[in-house]
Amino acid sequence: MPFTVKRIRDDKARGDGRRVLVERLWPRGVSKQDAALDAWLKDVAPTTALRKWFGHEPARWEAFRRRYFAELETREEAAAAVAELRRLGRRGRVTLLFSSREERLNNAVALKDHLDQLEG
Repeated sequence: MPFTVKRIRDDKARGDGRRVLVERLWPRGVSKQDAALDAWLKDVAPTTALRKWFGHEPARWEAFRRRYFAELETREEAAAAVAELRRLGRRGRVTLLFSSREERLNNAVALKDHLDQLEG
C-alpha cells in the first residue's frame, strides 16, 4: 500500500494523496486550514500513557513499537482506525501526518511499518 509519512508543518504536495493526521492531540500552532487534512484519526494514535512512557527516547523505540502494535491490534477503536487507513490505502497514496520534531522515531513511522507488515 502506498503509505508515506510527513510532518504536518511541511507544505502540502501534489503527491501526498489523502492526508491523515495520526495524532491524538491537535498540533500546536497549526491551523486546520494550513493542515489541509482529509481525515484526523485520533484513535490510531498511541494511548497517552504509552506516548508519555516513550518520550521519544531512542533506547525505548523497539519496545514502543511492540507495545504500540499490540495497542493497534487489541484496542477496538484503534483496530477500526487501522482498517480505515487500509481502506484508504487501497484507493491510492495516503500520507500519515505527525507533529513531532523527531522525524525517524515517532508513531507515524511505526504505524507505517505496521500497515506495511499487514500487507506483507
